[in-house]
Amino acid sequence: MEITFTINNEKRTLEVSPHQRLLDIIRKDLGLTAAKEGCGKGECGACTVLFNGEPVASCLVLAPQAEGAEILTVEGLLSREGELHPLQQAFLDAGAVQCGFCIPGSIMTGYRLLQDNPEPEREEIRQALAGNICRCTGYQKIVDAVQLAARRMQSGGDSS
Repeated sequence: MEITFTINNEKRTLEVSPHQRLLDIIRKDLGLTAAKEGCGKGECGACTVLFNGEPVASCLVLAPQAEGAEILTVEGLLSREGELHPLQQAFLDAGAVQCGFCIPGSIMTGYRLLQDNPEPEREEIRQALAGNICRCTGYQKIVDAVQLAARRMQSGGDSS
């Protein structure tokens, strides 16, 4: 079956099988490899993307469900010039990347949080990221990164 959707502001049409997962078309068909398969059960958050503006585990979404959808992956946060989004840069600056496996999903969840709440408290960040499992950082640096990005985005510049 053929589906048409927008991913990272680019309209795409693909031939998909009814049982194919969104994660598979993102990674294998489109070559966008930031979203990872951690558990394949929607429990770890490594495959989180924004689907019509909401964070979803792309391993649980069937490809046909993407018909007409707007999808945003961490690759789509880069500027046209290839510059990192302030949240991506904050993850680097705060040392929140460790092994990096879970980071794209955490960034997408954090990005959505900052859209709704540009000045979140630490507990609000922890709650938003509750579905994103990280085995390396202990979450402290991830929370720091989201807060750093929030400060920078509010001030319009570098707010270390």
